[in-house]
Amino acid sequence: MSQLRDTASSLPPGLLASVADLREMELARAGGADIVDLKQPAFGALGAWSADALTAAVMLWNAWGDQLGEAARPALSATCGDQPMVPALIRAAAERVAETGVPIVKVGLFSSKHTNECIEALAPLASRARLIGVLFADQEPDFAIVGALGRAGFAGVMIDTADKRSGSLIEHLDPLTLGQFVAEARRHGLVTGLAGSLKLDDIPLLVGVGADYLGFRGALCEGGRSGTLDPARLGQVHARLREPTDQSRP
Repeated sequence: MSQLRDTASSLPPGLLASVADLREMELARAGGADIVDLKQPAFGALGAWSADALTAAVMLWNAWGDQLGEAARPALSATCGDQPMVPALIRAAAERVAETGVPIVKVGLFSSKHTNECIEALAPLASRARLIGVLFADQEPDFAIVGALGRAGFAGVMIDTADKRSGSLIEHLDPLTLGQFVAEARRHGLVTGLAGSLKLDDIPLLVGVGADYLGFRGALCEGGRSGTLDPARLGQVHARLREPTDQSRP
């Protein structure tokens, strides 16, 4: 399970659980998360852990591999912070995360005339680390970027929201548009994820979109996204993702 799933998979979407510390990391693994995502919500949409904390997380993740076996441990990802769309800066931030040993690095691609330059700057890193580009539903994302990510060697692409006060993902993009995004990403061989203040009741609607993963933070926590991960809430999301549904993937 520690690898990203094949884009041709017909499985229900996997659960990406964003965690703020090592304790939450353990809770997410025990609760069945398919991807444990290291993100510090106090520092923005894609707030980054410190390098020392990332190194400790990688040590824990490696210990899981020794204890559980490669196939049984969840995948591990980490964000590299809300970086300005300056090629040298965004590449340096992604490199810092990758150097800690985190296998999947999430890079925010905020709306900018320099976004394509940033993607090109990340291409050398994409050849030796699994990069996930993150677009933002509340910034009128340009899906033409998806092709650029594929050509640069990215492993996947997600849609999230930048301003958590602006509403959830489905308040900005309808399921048809999200389905078009998933189809375009698959055409370029990219794993897909959807996130952005998703709630438990959003799951049945989004399962039919066909993304590989759905990402959660606030819905898993007591006290919202800046609160503490709650195993009971995590269990509810995990169970809902695996409920039978009459919706079929496009």
